[in-house]
Amino acid sequence: MSTRLFTDEEIEFLSKNPYVLVVSERAITYSEEFKSIVIAEHQNGEMSRKIFEKYGFPYFLVGRGRIRGCVHRWIKQTKREDGLRDTRKTKSGRPLKRRLLESEEIERLKHKVLVLEQENSYLKKIRLIEKDASRKA
Repeated sequence: MSTRLFTDEEIEFLSKNPYVLVVSERAITYSEEFKSIVIAEHQNGEMSRKIFEKYGFPYFLVGRGRIRGCVHRWIKQTKREDGLRDTRKTKSGRPLKRRLLESEEIERLKHKVLVLEQENSYLKKIRLIEKDASRKA
C-alpha cells in the first residue's frame, strides 16, 4: 500500500472513473472489468503506465509503484481458482492444504459450539440489561 494519501479533490476525480468501485484516501478498488482489460493489454505488450492513462488514471496521480503493484498482483490472481474476483469479504484466514482428520473436524466443531454458546450467553445478558432498563424507564 502506498504511503501517499489522496486529497479530497483526487478522490472525487478518481471516483468518477467508471472502472473504480471505491476510493479512499489510501486505496483504489478497481472493477473486475478494468483488471481484465489491463491484463489483456499487458500480455499484448502494452506498458502498464500507458494502459492506466488510456483508461483515465493519470500516472502522476496513481503513481509508478501502485501501478506496478496492481499489475503484478492481478497477474498472480489470474492463476488462482477465484481469478480476479475480490474475495476479501468471502474468505478469511489461510486455507488448509489438506483434508482434516475426523478427530480434527470434531475438535473444530466442539470449539465452534463453545464459541456460539458463549455468544448466546452474552446476548442473553444484554437482553436482561435492556429489559431492566426499559422497566426502570
